[in-house]
Parts: sequence; C-alpha cells; structure tokens
Amino acid sequence: MICNLCPRRCGALRTQTQGSGFCAMPAMPVVARAALHRWEEPVLSGIRGSGAVFFSGCSLRCVYCQNGDISSGGFGKTVSVERLRSIFRELTEQGAHNLDLVTPTHFTPWILEALEGGVEVPVVWNCGGYERVETLRQLKGRVDVYLPDLKYADSALSEQLSAAPDYFETAAAAIKEMFAQTGPYVIEDGLLRRGVLIRHLVLPGQLENTRRCMDWIARTFRPGEVLVSLMSQYTPQKGAQGLLARPVGGGEYRTAVEYMRNCGIEDGFVQQRTSAREEYTPPFDLTGV
Repeated sequence: MICNLCPRRCGALRTQTQGSGFCAMPAMPVVARAALHRWEEPVLSGIRGSGAVFFSGCSLRCVYCQNGDISSGGFGKTVSVERLRSIFRELTEQGAHNLDLVTPTHFTPWILEALEGGVEVPVVWNCGGYERVETLRQLKGRVDVYLPDLKYADSALSEQLSAAPDYFETAAAAIKEMFAQTGPYVIEDGLLRRGVLIRHLVLPGQLENTRRCMDWIARTFRPGEVLVSLMSQYTPQKGAQGLLARPVGGGEYRTAVEYMRNCGIEDGFVQQRTSAREEYTPPFDLTGV
C-alpha cells in the first residue's frame, strides 16, 4: 500500500513483509506486547486493568521516548488480522475493562478490520496526538475513548524534541475532531466509557510549554467536556543531555498543577512524584502476542 495515514504523508510503499517510510513498519500490524495494564489513569485501569496492545513504530521521534525499543527500535512481531482479532478477544476474556490500542495510527486499516463485528468493551485510541483528521474520521463509531497527548504548543520545541514542527496545529485539529466524534466524557461505575482524555507530560525546564498547552485546553473546552491528565513521569533516557538529563523537579510539577487549576481545569488527574520510575514502563517481550 502507498501510506499517507499519519501527518507525515510520506507516501511510503509498505508491503506485508517490508517496512518503509517514517514509521519503518510493514503493512501488517507489528505488536510488541498485549496484556492487562494497570498503570493508565484510574478511569481506564480500574481494578482489572486495560487490555493494552502495544504496536511497534511511531510517527514521532521523541528523543525522550520511554518505549524506544518499539517506537523506533523496530522490536515486535508481525501478526495477521485474524491473530489481532484473537488478541482482542483474549484480553476481553481476561477481564480487561477496555481495549487500549497504543500507538496504533499506522495500522489503522487492519485494526478496523480486526474490530469488525464489534467488541464487548470500549475501544481506546492511545496516541501521541499527532494524527491526520482524515484518518481519524475512519474511526468514527468504532473508537469510544480517545487518549491523545498534547505534548507541545511550541513549534521550535516540537521540532527539536520530536522532529515535528507542525505538531501543535496538527494535534489541536486532531483533538477537536476526537471531541466532535465522542462528545463530552461519560464515566460509569468509575470507568471512562466515552470521551477524550488529553495527556500532557511536563518536561524539565519547559514550564512555559506546559502553560501554553493548558491555556489552549481551557480556551477550547468547557468544564465537563474533556479530561486532562498532567503527568510527572518524565524519565531521563540513556544519553540524555541538558535539561532532559534530569527528572522534573517537585517544584516544577507543583507549579504546573497550580497553573492547570488556575486555568479552571478541574476534570482530570495529577500524578505522584514516584511515577517517574523506569519500572512503570512494561517489558516488551512479546507477552500475549
């Protein structure tokens, strides 16, 4: 296939056996892990966990990515649509509260095929926020919960750290489309059944970027429409330099939380400082694949 699924629109020729393009993935889904995951926000993990399916490859190049082995390292196993459908069923049978599809965009057509006939739990589209509106429209009625990042409101920073100078305008349009599809969030029995939960990772030394992201959310959505997760879990990766070589300071994160509250954003989640630990990244070992 000639692929233009993500905002890169690189027009790569992806075959069943050979990866190409920015994501370097073949046409068929590549999965690194499929298991119950208890480290999402409480409205997703619940008591039994999300049914997390970690796809390999990514449309971003975040220099601080905690999932580098699969996002850019290529680790994972190619699976058929039939096997992917079985993975979804197995996770549901294990008691997953939802299907948590992590970095799925570049496999959209095959995921939609695997979802044909419906599933018994909400489908969560867990992504970096860097999405094409045209691709998202293919998901209408098939995805219940959107879980996008809003990483940057600063184009220079997004170019430097994720090789995506157009990140903010692209993610802003994508998140608006997600909300247009789901409407205001719905929580039943403590679990998110429908809606948009926007994540923002506070980066060391980049509080102004965080402020600008919170400003956009507050301007764009009214209270009760979306949830916001302000994350403190930044973990320095091997070889990190400059500001990225240290965790987010406690004072920095408290300032970010205060700013979010002052913007009137009350619907959502903050993290404990202990979240900035490597063990919160699951092992990518083909479990469940």
